[in-house]
Amino acid sequence: MLRLYIAGDTPSARRALESRLRIMKEWAGGIEIHIVDILAHPEAAESAGILATPTLSDERATPPRRLIGDISNTAQVLDYFGFRGKDSGYDHS
Repeated sequence: MLRLYIAGDTPSARRALESRLRIMKEWAGGIEIHIVDILAHPEAAESAGILATPTLSDERATPPRRLIGDISNTAQVLDYFGFRGKDSGYDHS
């Protein structure tokens, strides 16, 4: 599961939310990206060790893989988290 940590309704949070929709649309395998607003749920950010937003975190990996900041390049995001290519190591079914 992926989580997108944002802080309220800032311009960077809005851009991250728009990017989230593009990422989910691009990957027809059904990526779920749950949104966590750290202003509404600071305990979630603290327990996950989130220090900056926006942060996209892959909770399936140990330790979690994270991208901090701009996630607008959909292809790079999908590659980083292993959602493209048959050798990605993830079962996308």
